[in-house]
Amino acid sequence: MQYVLIIHEVADYPAWKKVFDEAADIRREAGERSYQVLKYEHDPNKIVHFSAWTAIADAKSFFESPKLVKIRAEAGVKSPDFIYLEQLEAGTL
Repeated sequence: MQYVLIIHEVADYPAWKKVFDEAADIRREAGERSYQVLKYEHDPNKIVHFSAWTAIADAKSFFESPKLVKIRAEAGVKSPDFIYLEQLEAGTL
C-alpha cells in the first residue's frame, strides 16, 4: 500500500472540512482509498491528513495538479507539507 501524510495549517477547520468533504469524489477517482484526519492536540487548525493511495504517482499527480492548488487556496490551507510513503510492514497488537 502507498500512503500520503499531509501536514498543514488551515485558516478555519469547519470551512476546510466542508471543502475536503466536497472533494471526496475527485479524491476517490484520483486513487485515494482511505483516509484519516487528525489535529494537533493544542492547535485545532493544524491538520494532519493521512491517506492510502493506489500508487504514489497517482497521489503526486493529484496533489500537484493546478485544480488542487486552487481547491487548497479556497479551503484556506497554509503551506502544506506532503510526505509520500511506502508501507514496509503492518501489524495489530
